Amino acid sequence: MRNSLTNLRNIGISAHIDSGKTTLSERILYYAGRIHRVQEVRGEGATMDHMDLEKERGITITSAATTVQWKAARINLIDTPGHVDFTVEVERSLRVLDGAVLVLCAVGGVQAQSITIDRQMHRYHIPRVAFINKMDRTGANPDAVVRQLRDKLGCDAMLMQRPIGSEARFAGVVDLVTRKALYFDGPLGEQVRIEDVPPSMEEEVRRSRQELLEALAMYSDELMELLLAEEEVPEAMIHAVVRSAVQGEQFTPVFLGTAYRNKGVQALLDAVVQYLPSPLDCESQALVHGQTEAKIRLEPSPDKPTVAMAFKIVEDPYGALTFMRIYQGRLAKGETYFNQRTGRKERFSRIVRMHADEREDIDEALAGDIVAVLGVDCASGDTYAAEYPYCTLQSMFVPEPVIQIAIAPADRGGAERLAKALHRFRREDPTLRVSTDEETGETLLAGMGELHLEVYVERIRREHRVLVAVGPPKVNYREAPTQEARFDVRHKKQSGGAGQFAHIVGRLLPLDPSQEEAFLFEDCVTGGRIPRQYIPAVEKGFRQGIVKGPVAGYPVVGLHVVLEDGSYHEVDSSDLAFQICAATTMRETFSKTRPVLLEPVMNIEIECPSDFQGAVVGDLTGRRGMVTATSASGPTARIEGEVPLSETFGYSTDLRSMTQGQGTFSLEFARYRRLPPSIEREVIAIRKKGSMVGAV
Repeated sequence: MRNSLTNLRNIGISAHIDSGKTTLSERILYYAGRIHRVQEVRGEGATMDHMDLEKERGITITSAATTVQWKAARINLIDTPGHVDFTVEVERSLRVLDGAVLVLCAVGGVQAQSITIDRQMHRYHIPRVAFINKMDRTGANPDAVVRQLRDKLGCDAMLMQRPIGSEARFAGVVDLVTRKALYFDGPLGEQVRIEDVPPSMEEEVRRSRQELLEALAMYSDELMELLLAEEEVPEAMIHAVVRSAVQGEQFTPVFLGTAYRNKGVQALLDAVVQYLPSPLDCESQALVHGQTEAKIRLEPSPDKPTVAMAFKIVEDPYGALTFMRIYQGRLAKGETYFNQRTGRKERFSRIVRMHADEREDIDEALAGDIVAVLGVDCASGDTYAAEYPYCTLQSMFVPEPVIQIAIAPADRGGAERLAKALHRFRREDPTLRVSTDEETGETLLAGMGELHLEVYVERIRREHRVLVAVGPPKVNYREAPTQEARFDVRHKKQSGGAGQFAHIVGRLLPLDPSQEEAFLFEDCVTGGRIPRQYIPAVEKGFRQGIVKGPVAGYPVVGLHVVLEDGSYHEVDSSDLAFQICAATTMRETFSKTRPVLLEPVMNIEIECPSDFQGAVVGDLTGRRGMVTATSASGPTARIEGEVPLSETFGYSTDLRSMTQGQGTFSLEFARYRRLPPSIEREVIAIRKKGSMVGAV
C-alpha cells in the first residue's frame, strides 16, 4: 500500500486562457499511452474537452479528470478551465489536489488568470512546477517569463532547462541537472533522444547551472558547503533539494517546451513524478464534527476510518456523478457512508475511475485516490465518513457572482424543465445563483461573467430542450454605509397569551476597508441586559436584513454592527422576537448611515497589435476605465487596467472592430468601488422599473 501511495500523484493543470494547457493535457495522455491518437483543441476537440460546447468553442468549461501511468507512477490528472468565468472549477480542483502544473505562454508570460491561479494555489498550499509553453512562437522569451514569475507572483523561480534554438528554430532543451541535451523525434515527438550539450551552448549551460545551484543553496547547507568548496554537486542531491523546496512551497522549478509541436512534455512528466508530492508527503486535517477549532489529523491509510470529500457534481443521463477525493480509509462498492453535513447514510452502489467522459468500474478505492461515485445525493464540499458524527473537511472558497440575467421559458410547457435544469446546474456549480425578484416575479440567474451565463443558457437549450427568453445582463451592485448611525429599537407584540418582546441598542457603522469580511457583528452587551442565548438570534436577524438593502434592493456589504445594550421580558422574549427586532432595525436604521451603491470593478488585460494601442486605450478611458500598465512584445501590445463591469457588456465585439479582429481580452473581478452619484441615480431608477426585455 505504501509503495502504491509513494508512486501516486494527484495533480492539476492550470493556466491563463489560451496558454495551451489542454493541448498539453492531450500530449500527456498520448505519451502515457492513455490515447493512441492526438486530437487538437481546434477541430475535433481535445479528449479532455468532452462537452459539445467545449469542442465548438475550443475552450475548457468544466474540469475533466483522468488517470495515466507514467513509468512507475500513477497520475490522477485534472485539466481545469483557463477562463476566469469558470474559476470555481480551478478552485474546487485545487482543493483536493496535492500538486499542480502552472502553464505559462512563452510570449504572454504571467497574465491575469495566472495571478488568480497563484492565489488559489497558495490558499490550499499546493506546490507546483511551471511549464513555459509555446516556445516556438515569435517573441518567446523564457527568461522574461521567469522574471515575471518572481516580480508578479513573488516566487523563487528558476529555469531547470535551457532552450536549444529559439522561436521557430526551437529544437529541444538542455537539462541543467544532468547537462544533457534532449531532442524529441518522431511524428509526435514520442522518441526522446539524449545527446551531449551542443558546443555552442556549453558556456551558457555552465553559467545557468551555476545560477541554479546558487539559488538551491539557500535551501540546503550541505549543497552550499559543496559550492563553497568548489566541489561537484551530485545529481541526486540536486533532485532531493528541489523536491524538498518545491514541497515546502518555497521554490518553483521551470521547464520549457511546446506542446503543440510535441517538445518537452516527457521531461515535464518526469519532473511531476520527481518533485511533486505523493499523498504520503501531504498533511491533511479535518475539523471535529460540530467544532470550529478542534482538529484531527488524517492519515492516508486504508486501515483508518474513511474520510472523503465530494468536490464536484455532474448530472448526466444516467444520474448524478460525484467526484471524490479519499483522504483516509477506503471506499468500497456496496458499502454505506455518512454525509457529515446532513447525517444521512448513503450506499455507494457504483464507483468508477474517470477518463474525461468515459468510466472504468472499480470495486474499491483507497486513501489518496480520486474517483467518482454514482447516485449520491449531496452538495459540492460535503464530507463523507464511515461514522456519524466524525469530522468535516474544510470546504472550498466560492467567489460571489457579479452579473445576473432574467430568464424565463418561452412557453408555458417549458417551466418544469427549466426548473429542473436550474436545480441541476446549481448542484453542479456553486457560483451559479438562482433567485426570484420579489417585485417582478422574474427568475434571476447570477454568475461570474457573460460567458459563464451564456454557456448555461445554451446548456439549458441543448440538454433540457427548453427555449428561454433572456433579459439583458445586469450588474450585481452592493450597498454600503458611509457613516455611523445609532439604534434603539423595541419589538413588542401582544395578541392574547404569550406575546413578543425584544429591545436592542447599539450602532451601525462602516467596516474598515482593510477588513475582508462583508459583515461584522460585535457583541458588547454586559451585565446580562440581554441573555446570552438571545445574542445569536440578534446576529441572525441582522444577517437576514443585509440580504436586501433599502437603497435599491442589493445586498449590503461593509457593515459593522455593535450591539451595546437592550432589555428582555422573562415571559415574552424569545429567539424569534430578537430576530424580528434586529431585522426591523436594519430596515429602519440602515438608511441613516447614508448608504451608497458600489459597483464591481474588473481587472482587464488586453492584447492587440501595437498600431491599435492608442485607440484601445482611448476607448478604455471612455468606459470609465483606468490603464495601470502597458508593455510591448514585438508587434503586440499588452494593456492592463481596471474597468467597471457595467462598461464591458459587448466589449468583445467593440474590441474586434477597433483592432480589425485581432484584439483579445480577459476580465477578472478586482473589487467593489463607489458608483458615481449620477450613475447611481440612473441605476436606482432602472431598478425600480425592473422589467425584463429581449428574447433569444
